[in-house]
Parts: sequence; C-alpha cells; structure tokens
Amino acid sequence: MHTQFHGVGVAIVTPFNADHSIDFDGFGRVINHVSEGGVRYFVLQGTTGESPTVTKAEKQQLLQYLKENNPRSLPIVYGVGGNVTADVVAGMNDIDFEGVDAILSVCPYYNKPGKRGVIEHFTRVADASPVPVILYNIPFRTGINMSAETIVELAQHPNIIGVKEASCVIEQCMEIARDKPEDFLLISGDDVQGVPIISIGGVGVMSVVANAYPARFCGVIDAALQGDFRTAGRELGHFLRIDPLLYEEGNPVGVKKILEIIGLIGSDVRLPLMKASDDLGERMKQVLQQDHFIMELVA
Repeated sequence: MHTQFHGVGVAIVTPFNADHSIDFDGFGRVINHVSEGGVRYFVLQGTTGESPTVTKAEKQQLLQYLKENNPRSLPIVYGVGGNVTADVVAGMNDIDFEGVDAILSVCPYYNKPGKRGVIEHFTRVADASPVPVILYNIPFRTGINMSAETIVELAQHPNIIGVKEASCVIEQCMEIARDKPEDFLLISGDDVQGVPIISIGGVGVMSVVANAYPARFCGVIDAALQGDFRTAGRELGHFLRIDPLLYEEGNPVGVKKILEIIGLIGSDVRLPLMKASDDLGERMKQVLQQDHFIMELVA
C-alpha cells in the first residue's frame, strides 16, 4: 500500500527573490527540473521549504501553484505541524486538501513533551486530518527523539501511514523496521542514510539533494530498491563530500547555493538564515567539479 511514496520524494525548496518575496517563476523551474529528473512525489513546506519563515498565506499560494503546475501529476505531501496541538488541528480547516495525498507532521518542538504527550498530539492530528499522516522525527531540530516504541505505537493508528526518520540512528531505524506493521512506511529523512535504511526495510528518501540532482540521486535509490546495493553504494559515494556542505550553514542554504551555481534559482533565504558565504560557495564549486556533478545539470 501507499507505493506512491516509495522511492525519492523531493523536499522542495521555496525560491525567493532578492527582496525575499517568493519567486514563483523560479519555483516553477525547480518543479519542472525535479519532475523531469524522475522524483516520485513532492514534499512541500517541510524544513527545506523554509516553512518556519513562510507565512500561512504564502503556504496556501505555494500549494495552489504546485497543484496547477505539476507536469507529471505527482503526489503531494504537505507539511502541517507545530508545537501547539490545538492550532495544528484547527489550522487544517483552512487548508484545501484537494490534490494533497498526505501530510508530513513534525514532532512537537521546543515543548519537549514526553511519550504520552507525543502520542496524544499525533492521535489528535491523525483524527482530524482528511488525508493520511506521515510522522516526521528530526530530534536535531525538535529537541526530542521519538523512540522506536513510540513510532510503532502510533503506527497502529489507521490514518498514520509512515515516518520520515531523520534521527540518523540506524539502530532505531532497525527497531522500527522490525516491529512496525507491514504496510507502514519507513522513509529516510537523510540522503546519505537512504541506502542503509532501504537495506533494512525502508522504502525511500525524502531528499534535499534531489532538488539539484534528481536523476542521479533517483538512480541511487532505485538501485537500492531493486536490491542492487553494490551499484547503490558506489553511486551514493559520489554524494558523500557534497552532503555535509549542504548543511554547514543551515538547510536549505547549501542546496540553494548549488541551484544558483547551476542557474536555476537564486540562493536567497529568509532571516534568521543567511545565504551561503563566499567561502562555502567556492568549496562547493570545487567539490561539484571534482565529483563531476555540475555538467549534469541545467544548460
């Protein structure tokens, strides 16, 4: 079930103009680029989409634009989360869910709830959501790690269909894979952990780097899903040097810099993030050239 969420989903960026308004023309170029590159679905308004600094009205505009400019009619996963349960639930009344295939809902941040609070939060979100829910575990940002036990318990809810696992703890992912319901989706939230997580029962990746290199990264993940881990591991190795640079100054600072290097969009981000420093940009160019990435991209 839910095979539309197997493979690579792109955590799509939100391009900005120099005045920090949304660059919808650039957004359209990124949509077309990743669609042609073979991604399986869109993840809109997650971390890479700079959701904390995009207004409610802008989120609605981005969602509507994607619905109207989706050349391959790919599934859409929409980011709906927060640390005030009542606001998350009430906010769903203002979302047009037509054309939305699932929501991605982050573990409540800053409050640092215990297990009972996390379970009650997501139970209420899943009860209220008119579309399936994918949990998002990213303890580096939220301040708490949803344990395997908590995730497996939530997996029993009929409207919770998967988890984006970005703990980067492979043992935790193994526990989830061992104990989850058969049709519950284990999705990597980290590009370079995608192949290892698939090897233990995962179904794919919600990817940052696929904004820039969709075809090449889809090739890595598709090989892993076909059981060709020799090819997948070898090709994934080409991403190892660029991957840490994507996050050195914050996400999506790094991937937006690549998108600027290849001429797709500008690298502007919204405060408190800052666009990539000149030093980071030069080091990224060197790695991209050494690992033969740049020529694959936009002419």
